[in-house]
Amino acid sequence: MLRGLDIRDLLIIDRLELEFQPGLNVLTGETGAGKSILLDSLGFVLGWRGRADLVRAGAEQGEVTAIFDLPDGHPARAVLDDAGMPVEDELVLRRVNRADGRKTAWVNDRRASGEVLRALSDTLVELHGQQDDRGLLNPRVHRQLLDEFGGHGAQLDATRTAWRDLSRAQRALDRARADLEAAQAEEEFLRHAVGELDTLAPMSGEDAELDSRRRLMQAAERIGEDITKAHQALGAGEGAEARMGDALRWLEGVADQAGETLDAPISALGRALSELGDAVQGVEAAMESLTFNPHELETVEERLFAIRAMARKHKVAPDDLGAFAEDLRARLVALDAGVGAIAGLEQDVADAQARYDTTATKLTRARTAAAKDLDKAMSGELAPLKMERAVFTTALSVADGGPEGRDQVTFTVATNPGAPSGPLNKIASGGELSRFLLALKVCLTREADGLTMIFDEIDRGVGGATADAVGRRLSALSDGGQVLVVTHSPQVAALGDHHWQVQKSVMDGMTRSTVLALDDAARVDEVARMISGDTITEAGRAAAKELLGG
Repeated sequence: MLRGLDIRDLLIIDRLELEFQPGLNVLTGETGAGKSILLDSLGFVLGWRGRADLVRAGAEQGEVTAIFDLPDGHPARAVLDDAGMPVEDELVLRRVNRADGRKTAWVNDRRASGEVLRALSDTLVELHGQQDDRGLLNPRVHRQLLDEFGGHGAQLDATRTAWRDLSRAQRALDRARADLEAAQAEEEFLRHAVGELDTLAPMSGEDAELDSRRRLMQAAERIGEDITKAHQALGAGEGAEARMGDALRWLEGVADQAGETLDAPISALGRALSELGDAVQGVEAAMESLTFNPHELETVEERLFAIRAMARKHKVAPDDLGAFAEDLRARLVALDAGVGAIAGLEQDVADAQARYDTTATKLTRARTAAAKDLDKAMSGELAPLKMERAVFTTALSVADGGPEGRDQVTFTVATNPGAPSGPLNKIASGGELSRFLLALKVCLTREADGLTMIFDEIDRGVGGATADAVGRRLSALSDGGQVLVVTHSPQVAALGDHHWQVQKSVMDGMTRSTVLALDDAARVDEVARMISGDTITEAGRAAAKELLGG
């Protein structure tokens, strides 16, 4: 419920504080007094897109603060929670419009975006008027309104779930078909490439091993001669090993005669001969490794060049050829299994389509029944509004399938028997449209659900008993909730629980708009003014008292 509205320096308002009440709040005043400014101000703080030049002439900025009560379970609490805002029993919205056009908003003293304000607005306030294109007159929301009226939450959830399942299955099938088509387009390449790779059978690390072997064989002839010479210099015969052996024998032969003086040389020669033997064995091993078949170099080079050519062909490193071959084989397996997989996915789509068809059909049936109930309820509401000859019809037509079913819903009317029916906003005249909107709102609002409903001159074009009927429907609609009505009808004003008068005055050459809460006496005079005009007559006062007493 809207509890307070504080407006500062907006248009012709310098400072205005209003405290609204539950029930039917009526706002009256002469044309041009500023009633629309109140709605502009409220729309501004709620983030609605409206006129840009709101700041009062001469002021640096304009500011609006709106205070709402949020009972437990109010949908605005969920919006606040999603936005990371503090959730309290009182909601304070404040928005500032600077003279340069910059706008800043706060929600419970936290900076907030216009998007958050508008999300809160949808849960706080509902505006209706003859130019209403946000709600009842918008054909795009008729289906939603019918679902709310019929209480189709469970059917909608089931249909949305079935649609998600169907969409997911269809996407999986589309991806599989695209993958299969792409695989089929390269099937010849895949089979040829896998055949080549299987024939070559490259192994990880083979490139480095072959390259090292090739380099060694290329160098073998050049280094082999030197290694042979080294072997001859170290080995038996005329080599170091034979000479050192001779020296050791000679020294050992005279060791007894030399005492201990030859022990150290003899020991050193023994160690040297042992090391020399190891060196000779190593050299011999090297000579053996350099011995190869003359055709082996050619074979190694052919293998090495084949591996590198294959790597260049497929733009991968030689050591990655094995993994690349595995990837190609996997694609071939997927290709071979593709037809069977697609058949399974097609069955998944068919099953999901069947589930969606079932849930969508149930939803259509529920909507058809709810449409009949709404038409019947509208017939009952139109009669008291002096439109008993009008026919309201909730028309269902087939639409493309989607998450909310396959139905298009349009509210249509025929204002006179035998007259063709058509969309609500194109068939009804101004006064008729107001009454249709009011009847619709009464029918569609089972529970106020915390909304403050605002009707902007919805009684325009009607008078007398019809205006009285409009007022009584508004009063019924406000029962247990809050309704604000901007009206020029004395019959509607007289039925309000609370009455506010918008006045305009000129002081020091500046136009100012103010709003007064009327007591019983002032209320008689205001209703009398609405009846009599600028000059309030005793007959007007008497009529006003009769209306207020009724």
